[in-house]
Amino acid sequence: MYMPEKKQIVVQGAREHNLKGIDVTIPKNKLVVVTGLSGSGKSSLAFDTIYAEGQRRYVESLSAYARMFLGQTNKPDVDVIEGLSPAISIDQKTTSNNPRSTVATVTEIYDYLRLLYARVGHPTCPIHGIEITSQTVQQMVDRVMEYPERTRMQILAPVVSGRKGEHVKVLEKLRQEGYVRLRIDGEMREIHEDISLEKNKKHSIEVVIDRIVVKPDIEGRLADSIETGLRLGEGRIIVDVIGEEELIFSEDHSCPICGFSIGEIEPRLFSFNSPFGACPTCDGLGTKLEVDLDLVIPDWDLTLEEHAIVPWKPISSQYYPQLLKSVCDHYGIPMDIPVKDIPKKQMDIILYGSGKEKIRFYFKNDFGKVRDVDIIFEGVMNNINRRYHETSSDFTRETLEKYMAVNNCKTCKGHRLKKEALSVLIDGKHISKITEYSVVDAMDFIKNLKLSEKEQQIAKLVLKEIENRLSFLNNVGLDYLTLSRSAGTLSGGEAQRIRLATQIGSALTGVLYVLDEPSIGLHQRDNDKLIESLKKMRDLDNTLIVVEHDEDTMLAADWLIDIGPGAGEHGGKIIASDTPENVMNDDESLTGRYLAGKEFIPLPATRRKPDDRYIEVIGAEENNLKKVNAKIPIGLFNVVTGVSGSGKSTLVNEIIYKALSTKLYRARLRKPGKHKEIKGIEYLDKIIEIDQSPIGRTPRSNPATYTGVFDDIRDVFAQTNEAKIRGYKKGRFSFNVKGGRCEACKGDGIIKIEMHFLPDVYVPCEVCHGQRYNRETLEVKYKGKSIADVLDMRVEEAREFFSAIPKIKRKIETIYDVGLGYIRLGQPATTLSGGEAQRVKLASELHKRSNGKSLYILDEPTTGLHTDDIKRLLTVLHRLVENGDTVLIIEHNLDVIKTADHIIDLGPEGGAGGGKVIATGTPEDIARKSDKSYTGKYLKPILERDRKRMDERMKEKETLSN
Repeated sequence: MYMPEKKQIVVQGAREHNLKGIDVTIPKNKLVVVTGLSGSGKSSLAFDTIYAEGQRRYVESLSAYARMFLGQTNKPDVDVIEGLSPAISIDQKTTSNNPRSTVATVTEIYDYLRLLYARVGHPTCPIHGIEITSQTVQQMVDRVMEYPERTRMQILAPVVSGRKGEHVKVLEKLRQEGYVRLRIDGEMREIHEDISLEKNKKHSIEVVIDRIVVKPDIEGRLADSIETGLRLGEGRIIVDVIGEEELIFSEDHSCPICGFSIGEIEPRLFSFNSPFGACPTCDGLGTKLEVDLDLVIPDWDLTLEEHAIVPWKPISSQYYPQLLKSVCDHYGIPMDIPVKDIPKKQMDIILYGSGKEKIRFYFKNDFGKVRDVDIIFEGVMNNINRRYHETSSDFTRETLEKYMAVNNCKTCKGHRLKKEALSVLIDGKHISKITEYSVVDAMDFIKNLKLSEKEQQIAKLVLKEIENRLSFLNNVGLDYLTLSRSAGTLSGGEAQRIRLATQIGSALTGVLYVLDEPSIGLHQRDNDKLIESLKKMRDLDNTLIVVEHDEDTMLAADWLIDIGPGAGEHGGKIIASDTPENVMNDDESLTGRYLAGKEFIPLPATRRKPDDRYIEVIGAEENNLKKVNAKIPIGLFNVVTGVSGSGKSTLVNEIIYKALSTKLYRARLRKPGKHKEIKGIEYLDKIIEIDQSPIGRTPRSNPATYTGVFDDIRDVFAQTNEAKIRGYKKGRFSFNVKGGRCEACKGDGIIKIEMHFLPDVYVPCEVCHGQRYNRETLEVKYKGKSIADVLDMRVEEAREFFSAIPKIKRKIETIYDVGLGYIRLGQPATTLSGGEAQRVKLASELHKRSNGKSLYILDEPTTGLHTDDIKRLLTVLHRLVENGDTVLIIEHNLDVIKTADHIIDLGPEGGAGGGKVIATGTPEDIARKSDKSYTGKYLKPILERDRKRMDERMKEKETLSN
């Protein structure tokens, strides 16, 4: 019987996490946005219920053997889900942290580029710059005869090159043909030996055709041997000159002047992840970890006596300070003048050693034993490098790593590939040059590529695939990304949009896509591109469920689901499920009220004015910054804006944060980005970066431990009469140490049971029933609650519970003030979102006493926040500024930008087209420059709209008061 396809996804009785047994009907083949306050249950419905069930059903359809490798998703807590399609999740998890993974490799663009270069690339001699053409046997003979008489060499034919297998048939065939010697994986072997090769390893087998000594009359024999070798090696031979570099000859590719030869041009030659293509010095990474002089001597105004050489400070031993003194005494190097004034020749001895000259080293150890010996001094830089590579101690390696920086490989200049691969050109450019282009520049290169008629025929399909993938990236607002950009450096939103572009390219139909805030990190200018891409996916008869707070995306949706009314325990209900127009008319929906303009974030009554105090960056040139000069006024709310890829993160995170941290704390972070100077450090004594990294990597870390309030709570329990009678100290109430914790679960509260091909099952500990503590500890109570009960409290409950203890109340109140009243004090850090983790960090800073000399740096703090949460967050951030501190934020959200005191707008475009300061000043100043600034263009109507709203609200109040 024919069953009509369900045009709806029906969810009944969803109870995952904080969902209150909700029922919801979602139309299929539509763009559906799920919204609501942070922590209201959006992800619980979209990801943990709908996607999880779709994934589970697919995996369950496979065999038990396949499930063993795939793992299995737990069945979500839901009564019924009908009408599910195959589900694909596109979330914010970074594509890969592997340094070998780039934008080009993740999107498969690099695979097609490798194929393009292998098929239509022109091999060119890197020394003479002439195109390498095929060689005749006579040319090969002439090249070999150039060697001096009596030069010994052997002619080898490569029959297997880097292929897995035992190659039994190949070896047997060579035996039958009468060959005697082989070179297998670089080792000479006799063919009559018992040769056994590992099946799963790559091997190279080369047959020794002839062994010769260069003489005037051997041309005939040499020509015969070369011809035999070329037949056996399928057009390639190796001439192994004893004591010198090997020559590779090919009937296809070799320079007739210098003999530079590439060998067979195939796609793997251009892979930096393969030994056939990777630069041998850096193994295809393009970078090397090297000792950095600026980290070894961060302050050149100090003297050697003042320990200008930081790694050789006398921490636990006087060995290195005494060694340095011996060197200075020997060469007469002054130790009491700034190191910048020491002559270069003398400074080079200290840094790079004394060569072969010996010096007298006088050393007295901690026990008074004197050592007086002649040594060759290796130099500070060489000493750090040697110790780093020789040590087996992780602690020593981590300590020495502080004085090292990642620099471009000197052999490949950061291109990752060996010289043979970089010698193959198309339109005068090697493959690595193309990957340095941004998406938009690469599109331009591919479209305007000049190829011969034959080459066009060969490359037609490959070019089409590359062009398609580049256009997909362009359409989701990633035109500024360079193809060589490391995947690990992408933001969550960028990584998600790359995966989105890949899915658009696959052109699947009838699929359920679940997306998590794809607009993160996207400027308003690029939002339209993203929305168009989502609509294209929908128009292919796919269903898109998008968890999102962006106003434009919500208004563009076909269907809007608002979850609330509050967060955590106060959320988990469907407040509205309708078209955006109808939700806007629903006064019960907080989202609807914001969309309709009934609720909004007001403009500040007045903007703070800068005084004469600034943090000033001069000559910033890192990445795409073009000698940027920027001033950050002290004591103001500063926002750095600009289109995606314009250089915001480079300026703030790579230069300002790292440079100030290095100077304030002598922090040995990674080297600050390239800049000439940074002024105004005297106005600061503290710099705090509040990012979205987790507050802990294990469930033992939680908001109470991170903010430090748990220490105070344990003090309270230790002061109870019961604790004093039993002799319990503060440590008794920690679940991390023996004594008070439950030893059955070691204070975890849960026990992991491995289920082999099923997912691991976590069950509450049978002894403590998930409470983490032993029975004796739980018998100690404060106001009727045990320590486990307190950890299980929501922040808003704990705020009331500890209202009589100011120290605790103040810390808990800061967590509540940043909009996290719904989370539990003991909630494992691993269950907090990036936005929640960032706000916990912010709360931990808020309760500290400020002296007005702190700089707070936040990178897109509105990520994952509803407009109402942003309103609360802005109150907190402006409170920091009211205390006299300085706030510096990277942000795209117009509600944050419009409340700023000072804006620095970068642009005008992303990537190579960005990196300039377009406009600075108040939001009104930026709006006036809307012809130059994209931010100003989108900010102008927002300011006009909000002023109008505020005027209307004032009139309403006046009318009511009258």
